Amino acid sequence: MASMKCTKCGAPVEFDTSDKFVKCSYCSSQIFIDRSGAGFYYALPFSVQENDAVGIFRRWAGGSTRAKDLDKLAQISSLKKQYFPVYMFRRDVNGMEQVYVEPAASTTLPGLHNLKVPGGDLKVFDDKFSTNGAEMVKIDIEMAHYLSNLPGAAKEQALVYFPIWRLDYVFEQRNYVTVISASSGEVFSGEFPPRSSSAYMAVAGFGFLAFLAEGMLALFSHLLAVGLIAVTIVGVFAASNFVARRM
Repeated sequence: MASMKCTKCGAPVEFDTSDKFVKCSYCSSQIFIDRSGAGFYYALPFSVQENDAVGIFRRWAGGSTRAKDLDKLAQISSLKKQYFPVYMFRRDVNGMEQVYVEPAASTTLPGLHNLKVPGGDLKVFDDKFSTNGAEMVKIDIEMAHYLSNLPGAAKEQALVYFPIWRLDYVFEQRNYVTVISASSGEVFSGEFPPRSSSAYMAVAGFGFLAFLAEGMLALFSHLLAVGLIAVTIVGVFAASNFVARRM
């Protein structure tokens, strides 16, 4: 619940974030809640807890594009629970509602310029909202910085505190950082240790040379060339499987 002063009698009026109109219990005035120029404050609760965040990271680190055994060998050096501030703009663009999200704090962390705010989970950020020990990232970008570049007409604009886990890790003596959305569990990463492609390139090179030679052989013995091509296909497939498992 949020509160405001009645525009007629000045009494405090509580309302829900989804309300369009609210009735003052003191003077019975019907009040229209206009969000188009208001600075509403919201927050998203932490749906992903600390142990879940570590598990999400390990599963992400085990992906096919990440270095072999990154999920097992990455040493987590820090895991920070943070609320990162973003501005959410709802705009009427040619009769259609568009939502734009921009960072309210300077950052080089991956993914924080492309966050998506799930509207149904928003909670009013007031003195009753508990951050449960999360660090509040300091705001250093004014909302006005974005307003002149936004299309359409304003419907609502708000500051939203977005829950994240910042995870720093070390792999082969190099430091890396990932961000995990504590709302959706999505992982954002800039640079990460990639899986080596040299073994795959070797298999591909061997296959290419073998098929080239077999194509030339077909000019003299079609049957022999077909047999060798079949053997090469099986060999390349087996080598690829071996590389995928071991490399």
